[in-house]
Amino acid sequence: MAHRTAQSIAVPCPTVTVDARVSTPDHLLDTPLPHLLAECSVEVSTIETDPGFTGGAYVRSDGGLLFVRPAGRPEAEWELMARAMLGRLLGVPLPPLPDLYELTEL
Repeated sequence: MAHRTAQSIAVPCPTVTVDARVSTPDHLLDTPLPHLLAECSVEVSTIETDPGFTGGAYVRSDGGLLFVRPAGRPEAEWELMARAMLGRLLGVPLPPLPDLYELTEL
């Protein structure tokens, strides 16, 4: 059986800035996700996607963040991917994702 890797897309942007306390691994991993996304002014749009897509991040020209959440995916997966994308965008080192997942930068 072929192993299929789920992918999310995160694009790094040096203009993304938030409160310094948000930029710690403990805060990114321990804060309830709705609060974390609100602190970082992340807008979330839920859409139907291909089965292997687990989320995406877009940095707007004004520095605002838009996350794309695939409809119908497990809540635990969204928690994992949203935190990973936010960590990547903010330059916060986080533990590696499970082997099934990877962040791809375009």
